[in-house]
Amino acid sequence: MKTPRVLLLPGWQDSGPEHWQTRWERLHGDQRVQQHDWDWPRRGDWMARLDEVLLQDDVPAVLVAHSLGCQLVASWAEHSQHTARVTGALLVAPPDTEREDMPPQLHNWRPIRRQRLPFPSITVISSDDPFGAAERITQMAADWGSSVVMAGPRGHLNADSGLGDWPEGRELLRSLSA
Repeated sequence: MKTPRVLLLPGWQDSGPEHWQTRWERLHGDQRVQQHDWDWPRRGDWMARLDEVLLQDDVPAVLVAHSLGCQLVASWAEHSQHTARVTGALLVAPPDTEREDMPPQLHNWRPIRRQRLPFPSITVISSDDPFGAAERITQMAADWGSSVVMAGPRGHLNADSGLGDWPEGRELLRSLSA
């Protein structure tokens, strides 16, 4: 079997230059799935774009999602005819888009899709993520059939969390791909 390609799925407003996803893109050659609108993300558009990228190459993929990218994986997996092209998913800091204080740009990401994912997954959760209570995110991961890794109090597991190249995340990705 071919080594899966790594597709990076950033969240709302994309991942900046110091975000671990951007660093992985530079260091490891992972491919960022570019969305047409990072500021007003439409769930259906993002799902269609993921299908497009998966169909560009016959090589299977592992999805590496951050924040809203995790909700993309869950929504996409529920509807796509192409889930067999994915060998696994690393889901980092999924937000609770059903919270009352979510920005209006994210309201069309409700309800959260909770169907079991058709491929192995690991969800990484911070105990003090400002975009979702650990208990709610842990339940979401359980619904997805995902293994859970608690990262401790690390915020939203983004550039502000000081993860740098985030070798621990890369190790989780390797364990998922094994």
